[in-house]
Amino acid sequence: MSTGGGGENVPERRVHDLPLPTYGRGMFGANDTGDTSGYGRLRRPVPFPGPAQRPYGEGLDEIADAFEGGYDDYHTAIEQVVVHRGEITFHVRRESLLDAVRVLRDDEILRFEMCLGVSGVHYPQDVGRELHAVYHFLSITNNNRLRLEVSCPDSDPHIPSIVEVYPTNNWHERETFDFFGIVFDGHPALTRIQMPDDWVGHPQRKDYPLGGIPVEYKGATIPPPDERRAYH
Repeated sequence: MSTGGGGENVPERRVHDLPLPTYGRGMFGANDTGDTSGYGRLRRPVPFPGPAQRPYGEGLDEIADAFEGGYDDYHTAIEQVVVHRGEITFHVRRESLLDAVRVLRDDEILRFEMCLGVSGVHYPQDVGRELHAVYHFLSITNNNRLRLEVSCPDSDPHIPSIVEVYPTNNWHERETFDFFGIVFDGHPALTRIQMPDDWVGHPQRKDYPLGGIPVEYKGATIPPPDERRAYH
């Protein structure tokens, strides 16, 4: 059991039922290989911090208290809280997202006036929660930052749009739809923003092919990863 800011005992909730990988492949940042393709031998540790326990420290308890105090449905909506490197992330159930962002914007203590955008993440191993949307918020008044993270399955990739609350999120949601295939329900014009409208697939998903597909201009092709140049 964990204790909320108001002293109420609530069940601990873990977002991931299955452990996510502790190592990533195909990510730049490894320095023990000559492979520069961004694929294959590149391998580096990827930390996945678990849920945090009170006190969070560094002024984050005050933010959590205000969020909990201003949100009647807090314990149902919030799956877990993660604190990592001095930053706080609230994992929110997708059906509660719109109510949560209204609290962040309108609460007199929180006053998160800006949403800086949404980023997509694809975790194929996180069965039933493969697609994640991460929202970044800024309070200009209080000089505070926080994140909300929402997940949905590949089989039902729908998350409510927050454009009606934060209009500046319009193009960010379109980009996340374009590259990850997350459908933001209620978006005023959810169309691709960088890829052609008839493009098949979503290029930043981890199951998207790395090269070896025809390029539409000049008849060029991208070589498959195992045929690219490597430096040793």
